[in-house]
Amino acid sequence: MDLELSEEQTAVRRLAAEFIDREVVPHVTAWDRAEAMDPALVPRLGELGFLGMTIGEEYGGSGGDHLTYCLVMEELGRGDSAVRGVVSVSLGLVGTTIARYGDDAQKRQWLPRLTSGQDLGCFALTEPDVGSDAAHLTTRAVRDGDDWLLTGTKRFITNGTLASVALVFARTDPDEPGHRGITAFLVPTDAEGFGRKEIDGKLGLRAQATAEFHLDAVRVPDSARLGALGKGFSIAMAALAKGRMSVAAGCVGIAQGCLDAAVGYAKDRVQFGKPIAAHQLVQELLSGIAVNVDAARLLVWRVADHIDRGLDYAAASSMAKLFASEAAVAAAGDALQVFGGYGYVDEYPVGKYLRDARVMTLYEGTSQIQKLLIGRALTGINAFA
Repeated sequence: MDLELSEEQTAVRRLAAEFIDREVVPHVTAWDRAEAMDPALVPRLGELGFLGMTIGEEYGGSGGDHLTYCLVMEELGRGDSAVRGVVSVSLGLVGTTIARYGDDAQKRQWLPRLTSGQDLGCFALTEPDVGSDAAHLTTRAVRDGDDWLLTGTKRFITNGTLASVALVFARTDPDEPGHRGITAFLVPTDAEGFGRKEIDGKLGLRAQATAEFHLDAVRVPDSARLGALGKGFSIAMAALAKGRMSVAAGCVGIAQGCLDAAVGYAKDRVQFGKPIAAHQLVQELLSGIAVNVDAARLLVWRVADHIDRGLDYAAASSMAKLFASEAAVAAAGDALQVFGGYGYVDEYPVGKYLRDARVMTLYEGTSQIQKLLIGRALTGINAFA
């Protein structure tokens, strides 16, 4: 793997950084307090090509490799993880899944709208009583002639109140235990019987639209089924394996933001007659963050390299997500220590970084789930069985 970025990758990274610093960073605190970002940001993400990365141009995408995608996710994470989540879910979990498993009609129906930012997608897997144990979800899809009727509840759905299409996972065969009876569907969120409400009061990612869905006999045609009958669970797991790379890249951005903020503050803040950056224990905090940033970044780049070379990447993605999410939490905690009492107010960014980082160890597979996935890859023994 060549660790030197190409001119194109460097240019896209710079474009993302400039966009974040100009159109996101000045509004982050206000959006966090209001628990909502400006929806006008979504088409801007589409115009810049950020919602179409790795998707073929024939479907409106901007193409490119997965390392370039990770560079953009890092910059979005540095600016605001709520914005990063919009792209990670609509493109990384929904768009790329349609591109991989959809038929041509589904691709032409949804991908140009998703990649342009005209529409957003959401990934409806989690339920009130089903998180890590997704194989036992209870949302049902019952055949009715040429259609399906979907009934159930989904919770903690990123983009949920903004999305035009939901990738819904439902049980189509109640007699099949576990994952074998699950199928994926592309469901328009304006369908009759599709109810949704915002989840407010989150600790972090407060500007991100997070929703609960209530599906009451929502009717969709069989043409809305994504992939083969009963293969929904494997589709979900494949999407999450790649999605963890995106989360990990965003965590690198959080940690880098913490480092930048802490270094700048430590050089300006004077205590005991000298900048606190001159104190050895402060330098220890800063150096620890810096090492973790570089280590996490290299783990993320390895995943992208594996994907682009057609290699198995699932275990590498779990490793990157595990390390980067925990490193982001540690970086935010250490940065807060550098800031002292000033870090505890939202005039400065590290408090928000800490709140946003904490959920990264929970969603798209908790740190404990990542350890089990890594252990299975190492031993061949399935601890979930």
